[in-house]
Amino acid sequence: MINTGQRERQILKTDTVISAKDLSLTFQTGDGPVHALKDVTLDIAKGDFVSFIGPSGCGKTTLLRAMADLEHPTSGTMTVNGTTAEEARRARAYGYVFQAAGLYPWRTIAGNISLPLEIMGYDKAEQARRIQRVLELVELEGFEKKYPWQLSGGMQQRASIARALAFDADLLLMDEPFGALDEIVRDHLNEQLLKLWERTNKTICFVTHSIPEAVYLSTRIVVMSPRPGRISDVIESPLPRERPLDIRDTPEFIEVAHRVRDGLRAGHSDDV
Repeated sequence: MINTGQRERQILKTDTVISAKDLSLTFQTGDGPVHALKDVTLDIAKGDFVSFIGPSGCGKTTLLRAMADLEHPTSGTMTVNGTTAEEARRARAYGYVFQAAGLYPWRTIAGNISLPLEIMGYDKAEQARRIQRVLELVELEGFEKKYPWQLSGGMQQRASIARALAFDADLLLMDEPFGALDEIVRDHLNEQLLKLWERTNKTICFVTHSIPEAVYLSTRIVVMSPRPGRISDVIESPLPRERPLDIRDTPEFIEVAHRVRDGLRAGHSDDV
C-alpha cells in the first residue's frame, strides 16, 4: 500500500505559489444560487504539477478561474505568489491555456504568440527572441509563418501553450487542454508537456477528466467531489519525475489510479 496518505508535506511559506483557505464560491442565477465550490483549502508549492480531477460540474475549472481572478470567491481567501489573485493577474503572474486553442485565424502562429507580448509593450526584437524560444520549447520550430488552419489540432494546442509561455510567467494554468484530442495525439502531448515542465520548472495547475492523464502528469492529484466542489483527496505521486509512457503499466501507477478512482466514487457516495 502506498504511504502517500500518511506522508506529511512540508511547504515553506516562501515556496507556496497558490494558497486557498476555506474558499467557497456561489453563482447567483435566475433559478437560484449555484454552489460551485465549498470550503476548499489547498496549498500548491513552486515547481509542483498539480492535476484537478472530478466529475463534470464539480468546480475544477471554477477553481482554476479563481486562481486567475476570472471568478471571485464568495468567502474564504485565494492568494497567488503571496498577493491577491487580482494583484497576481495585474502582475501577469501566470499563463492560461484554455480547452480550445483560441488562435486568431488571420494571424500566423508567430503573430498569435506575439499578441500578449505586443500588449505588454515588448519591442520587435524581444518579441522575435521570445517567439523563437517558446516555439523550440513546444517543438514547433519552422511553423512560425503558418496559419492555425494549416496545423493539426494538436499542433494548434501546442501553439496555444507557446503563447501562454511567451512572457515567461512561472505559473501555468491549463484547463483541460487536450480533452478534445484523440488518444494517440494526447499521449504525445502529455510526453511533451512533461518534458517542458522538466526544462522550465514552472508550477502547473492542470484540469482533466482523465484518470490516466492525471496520474501520468502529476506530482499531486486533487480529487474533487460533485457540486458543491470540495476536495475529497489529495494524492502525492510516488512516481519518478522522468516518466516514459509505459510507466502506466507498472503496479505503482495502477495503485495511484485505483486511489483516484476510489476517491471519485467516495465523492459521489457523499453527495446527498
